[in-house]
Amino acid sequence: MMLNFEELKIFLDEKADQYNHPEFIENDPIQIPHRFTLKQDIEIAGFLAATISWGNRKAIIKSAEKMLDIMGNTPYDFILNHSEKDLKSIEDKSIHRTFNGQDFIYFMKQFNRIYLNNESLENLFRLNESETSFLHSVERFRSSFLGAEKHRSHKHVSSPYKNSSTKRIIMFLRWMVRKDKRGVDFGIWENTDQQYLSIPLDVHTGNISRKLGLISRTQNDWKTVEELDAVIRKFDGKDPAKYDFALFGLGVTKELL
Repeated sequence: MMLNFEELKIFLDEKADQYNHPEFIENDPIQIPHRFTLKQDIEIAGFLAATISWGNRKAIIKSAEKMLDIMGNTPYDFILNHSEKDLKSIEDKSIHRTFNGQDFIYFMKQFNRIYLNNESLENLFRLNESETSFLHSVERFRSSFLGAEKHRSHKHVSSPYKNSSTKRIIMFLRWMVRKDKRGVDFGIWENTDQQYLSIPLDVHTGNISRKLGLISRTQNDWKTVEELDAVIRKFDGKDPAKYDFALFGLGVTKELL
């Protein structure tokens, strides 16, 4: 499907408009943080749901609910006030595919350390003045979240410096940063500008983007994220990540097959 720039913009705007709708929430992992109103609960539930977002969406939601249950459905309170005994009982639990009880405990310990010193995860993703993407910001977050000591959980937080598309963190950033009146994304990070967001790149968004001629690279890696950035920011420089809804919707409906 080869359209010229104007036609492509009209088509993608239309699709973004169609899928950026509250009905989107009920079948998507974003429904997990939507169960909360406290900023920190939204951040923690959102980050955990995003972290396990691979595979079937129903299975992802079910696994995320398992984590919420373990935390008594009060993530922030649990992170700050859990006991060692609480954590011990999780150790051998299976959570989601390769993300197991030990990983979950590790994440909670890191969250505890971070929230004792920060009111919001936003502090760890702050962009420096000269930065126009989250490349360095994600890497800085990764360093401060994971700490120096090697652990099996490190594989669950991807690194753009290793050329990963870091799809799950980029998706989490969209949830937290994008502000509009549609009610899907939260837009609770007041000091982060959505113009620097990217599109979470996975098999589906990658394939659709190639079909539409938005990208030419064949891998779904960070270099391809940057290639896609360059194009979608021409369509809408103030809110490029809204096109995630368009690409996602086209992937789900298989409209372009």
